[in-house]
Amino acid sequence: MKQHSETIKTFATIPAIKKMGWKLPFFTIWFGQAASLLGSQLVGFALIWHLTETTGSAKVLALASMMEWLPRVFIGPVAGAVADRLNRRLVMLLADSLTAIATGMLIYLGWSGNLVLWHIYILMMVRSIGGAFHFPAMTASTSLMVPEEQLSRIQGLNQLLQGLMNIAAPPLGALLVGLLPLHGVLSVDIGTAFLAILSLLLVHIPQPKTEASTAEKKISIWGDLREGFQYVWRWSGLKKVLGLAVMINAISVPAIILLPLLATKKFAGGAIEVAALQSGFAIGFLVGGLLLAVWGGFRRKITTATMGVFGGAAGMTLVGLAPANGLVIAVSGIFIAGLMSVLTNGPTFAMLQTVVDENMQGRVISLVISLANAFTPLGLVISGPLAEVNGVQTWFFLTAAAFLFAGVYILRSEDVRTIEDQKAKALA
Repeated sequence: MKQHSETIKTFATIPAIKKMGWKLPFFTIWFGQAASLLGSQLVGFALIWHLTETTGSAKVLALASMMEWLPRVFIGPVAGAVADRLNRRLVMLLADSLTAIATGMLIYLGWSGNLVLWHIYILMMVRSIGGAFHFPAMTASTSLMVPEEQLSRIQGLNQLLQGLMNIAAPPLGALLVGLLPLHGVLSVDIGTAFLAILSLLLVHIPQPKTEASTAEKKISIWGDLREGFQYVWRWSGLKKVLGLAVMINAISVPAIILLPLLATKKFAGGAIEVAALQSGFAIGFLVGGLLLAVWGGFRRKITTATMGVFGGAAGMTLVGLAPANGLVIAVSGIFIAGLMSVLTNGPTFAMLQTVVDENMQGRVISLVISLANAFTPLGLVISGPLAEVNGVQTWFFLTAAAFLFAGVYILRSEDVRTIEDQKAKALA
C-alpha cells in the first residue's frame, strides 16, 4: 500500500498532470462512480421489472421497496460514523466490492436456475447497505478533494448526472431486459462496479485531520454516533437546517409521487399526460443541474438554497392553480419545481461540506439522509387520504406552503442565515 501511494505521488508530479490540480484525481473517481451509478440504475429497473412480470403482486413490490428503504434509515447513521472513523477510500472500495459480490452471486443463481424471490430481496438490501456506506464516504471525501468555491458546481454536476440517469436508465434497462435474461442484465453491473473500484485504486483520497488522542480513538462506533448527534444538537443553525430539510423532503416527495393521479383525475388524461408531467420535472431537474454546474450559485450557498425554496413554492403553486384545461400550466410549474429542487439541495449539501468539520461530515450527512428517508413514509401516509378527500391539488398547495414557510424561516433566523460564518469548533 505504501508503494502504491508513492507511485501516485510520483505520477502527480508530472507537469501536465500537476497542472490539472484537483480535477484529475477527483474526476477520475467521479466518472468511475458515474459508471457504477448507471449500472445500479439498470439493475434496479431489471429487478423491479422481473418482480412485476413474475409475480404481478403489489405486496411483493412494496416489500422490495422496503428492503431498499430500511438500510437508508437504520444503517445510514452508523455508516456515516464508519466513514468518519476509517479510511474513506477503503469504505468506498468495500461498499462497491460488497455490491459486486452480491450481484455476482445473484447472476450465478439466475444462470443455474436456482433464483427464488428471497434472493432478490437480499440483493436489494445488500445494495442499499452498500449505498448507505458509500454515499457519506464519497460526499465527505469530496470536500477534501475539491476547492470550497467549486463545491456548488460539483453538486450541480451530481444533480445533473442523477437527472440524466433517471431519464436514460428506464429505456436502456427496458432494451436490455428485452434482449437478455435477468442474470445477463445484472452482469452489466459487475462491469461498471469494476470501473468504480479501479478508479478508487488509481487515486489518492486525502483523509481528515484529527487531533484525537490515542484514548479518544478507541471510542466505539456507537460513541462516534452519539458524538455526531451531539454535534448537530449543540449547533443551533445546523439543527434548524436539518429540521427544514426533513420537513421539505417529507412533504415534497409525495407531491412527485402523486403526479400520475393529478394527470388522470384533474386533467382527465392518460399515459401521455402522466409522461408530460413527469418529464417536466425531470427536464427541470436537468436544467437546474446544468445551471448550478456552470454558474455555481451565489457566493453564500444559503442564499442560493433560499432562492430555490421560494422558487419551489412558486412552481408548486402553479401546479395547484392549474385548471382542468391547464396541463401546460401544471407542466410549467412542475418544471420550475424540478429546477428549484436542484438549487435547493445542491447548495445545501455544498454548505454542509463547507461548514461541518471534515472529520464529522460522514456522520452529519448520513444523519440528514436517514432522517429525510425516515419521515418520507409519514408524508406518503398523510398525502393519500388528503388527496382523496380534498383533491390531488391540495397537496401541491400544502407543499408550496411548506416551501414558503421554510424560506421565510431562513430569512428570519439569524443563526441559519449566517451559518456559513459559524465554526462548529467554537461550539464544541
